[in-house]
Amino acid sequence: MGFEPPSPRRGVEALSGVLTGLQVLGGAGLLRPMRPDVAARGVLALARDGLSPAAALGYSAARFPDRLAVVDDRGTLTFPEARLEADRLAGVLEAGGVRAGDRVGLLSANHRGFLLATAALSSLQADVVLLNAAASRRELAAVLCGEHIAHLVHDGRLDPLPGAPDTLVHPLSWQPLPPGREGRPLLSGVPRRFRRPSRYVLLTSGTTGRPKGAARSVPLSLDPLVAMLSRLPLRVNDVTMIASPLFHAWGFAHLGLGLVLSSTFVLRTRFDAEATLAAIAQQRVRVLVAVPVMLQRLVELPEATRRRYDTSSLEVVASSGSALPGELATRVMDAFGEVLYNLYGSTEAAWATVATPSDLRADPRTAGRPPRGSRVLVVGDDGAPVAPGTTGRILVSNSMVSRPVAGTDRGGFVATGDLGHLDATGLLFVDGREDDMVVSGGENVYPDEVEEVLLSHPGVLEAAVVGVPDEEFGARLRAAVVAAPGHEPSEEELRAFLRERVARFKVPREIVFLPSLPRTATGKPRRRSIREPDRRDGAT
Repeated sequence: MGFEPPSPRRGVEALSGVLTGLQVLGGAGLLRPMRPDVAARGVLALARDGLSPAAALGYSAARFPDRLAVVDDRGTLTFPEARLEADRLAGVLEAGGVRAGDRVGLLSANHRGFLLATAALSSLQADVVLLNAAASRRELAAVLCGEHIAHLVHDGRLDPLPGAPDTLVHPLSWQPLPPGREGRPLLSGVPRRFRRPSRYVLLTSGTTGRPKGAARSVPLSLDPLVAMLSRLPLRVNDVTMIASPLFHAWGFAHLGLGLVLSSTFVLRTRFDAEATLAAIAQQRVRVLVAVPVMLQRLVELPEATRRRYDTSSLEVVASSGSALPGELATRVMDAFGEVLYNLYGSTEAAWATVATPSDLRADPRTAGRPPRGSRVLVVGDDGAPVAPGTTGRILVSNSMVSRPVAGTDRGGFVATGDLGHLDATGLLFVDGREDDMVVSGGENVYPDEVEEVLLSHPGVLEAAVVGVPDEEFGARLRAAVVAAPGHEPSEEELRAFLRERVARFKVPREIVFLPSLPRTATGKPRRRSIREPDRRDGAT
């Protein structure tokens, strides 16, 4: 086979891509001049560990020795202090038997322990399974067994747990280490060979069964960073409050982004809407990372309460993790300004699209456009792309997709499990989950559409719609509704409201009122609990 030189067109495209990437990185402040010794340390760290938490923490400690890395319920840590604590923890874990390639479960709420353990384990080249800190004991035991976890690192809240590894359980200790235990330096020495990067196993939310892991390796290039920064205006030295659970893909992604950007993390163990506003005002938070149910709690606060806190520092509200109702997007921007960015993706596909404030103002239902280097296809049953406006399966390709699930690979694309459509301008709209679509009397119904209409009723605070078996129609719709404070809508009132806005076959035949919707830790409704209200699935 002869050598075929690259075409001029491909060369121009490659050069254009490099220049665009440099422009994106420069806009975020990552190309600022730095001292030669600091630059050398950063290059060595990245050459050895890629964009790992250990490398990023060491780099930030060298470049910004006086800057805070963490503000949490226990106080503050500068970057050098955080690096030293992570060094020491790595030494303790290594002495306890953790080795490169070991599968280690990390069970921690949102505080410094999560950051320190992540950096320490990446230094040891261990693979990390991010465990749900809100899971029940039975759920945890099932995951520990199903994911073949050899070690468990936790933040001290665990009692003896059935099914925990026999090898070792490591509590994160906040007490000073014994004298002489200086730990294992995260960035010591020049490597003789390229090190095996850690892999991170992100668990699905488990709304339809036992959570299953999707593994991702530490990125070895800047492509994922450039992709996110092309749609999210994050900057070096941001003050970032991660309210979303760190064990969830959205929170963990921002932990990684923030470490590379040397951000100050504001963390709270439990989410509270008013306390979040207080932290934003006190710490002058620029970036808030949240899931939609948290944003809903913020806008539900009385206006007088919101006005007590100066949130003018807030320039980016980054949302993901579950569907963002259009009405909520508008309320958030009306309350806090043009700051809302909503990412649509999945555990397996990482990211698919990001909707900017201008996208959401134009149409608050949109999921936005793909970031740089990403592609989105909407295909029919034959796998071929469908025309704009036609609903089909959503497929995604980017540099961080996990291994494609059997039957969903389309030449590097993975299926998100959702149905949607593209408009004529390329904006994506998500119509519903493939497995949530209800066929009732031969008609296809997407529950998300009905939920959106229910949420527009002034008497409805929360709503979830599911399909349940029906002898006559094969399936019927059941809606679970949480009434807004001060309202008591009736079933007939809500049905009449729906009949004016959707086809009659989309009106639920059954509406139940609940004090609150059963939800996962990331805010998604537990639809299985709504379909089977008597079920005990171990949710907490």
